[in-house]
Amino acid sequence: MEEFFTINNNTTAEIVEKKSQFIANLFFVKNKEMAENLIKETKKKYHDARHNCIAYRILTDNTIIEKSSDDGEPSGTAGAPMLDIIRKYSLCNVLIIVTRYFGGILLGTGGLVRAYSSATIKAIEGAEKIYMCKGYEMQIEIDYNNLEVFKYYCKKNNIQITNITYLDVVICNIELEKHIKEKIIDDINKKEIKINNVKVLCEKYINKKTISM
Repeated sequence: MEEFFTINNNTTAEIVEKKSQFIANLFFVKNKEMAENLIKETKKKYHDARHNCIAYRILTDNTIIEKSSDDGEPSGTAGAPMLDIIRKYSLCNVLIIVTRYFGGILLGTGGLVRAYSSATIKAIEGAEKIYMCKGYEMQIEIDYNNLEVFKYYCKKNNIQITNITYLDVVICNIELEKHIKEKIIDDINKKEIKINNVKVLCEKYINKKTISM
């Protein structure tokens, strides 16, 4: 997967359908273990609720892990629709848990699907979405007198400086998209920017931009 969306902040949303209360909690998760721990914590928090339905989609080592659960609701009325919405928003590394406090009125299968879907969408729409794409983390060694020029170069070319260490020289860790890597190396070779040394640390997913959903 070359690119995907995730969320910048956890959100909570609530809806009421025929006296049943649906509480949706949307979390950013790094891995399956984090998701499972949050599920346990949330179920403990809402221990008196009738159902805690879940869905998550996590990208790990270029493999997408998906899981959903109806937690006692009729099969296919909660977890699966919630997971389908996550897919439609092209989201990864997210966990949605929708807690239901039963209000005494049966909603039917169609009503359940609509309620769990609406709660999920409301939580997603309340979050900021981060566009992640494949890129690189690199380390730049530069003289002090060239630092401000390098900062301007990074800003102009959509390169993020993630860390600066001040030693005898300045060490900058940067993140950049794949296509920008070739440009910066070419500019270094052409002496358009003055860099003492450059090293590729790793290939990784980087935050391209944050937008409202």
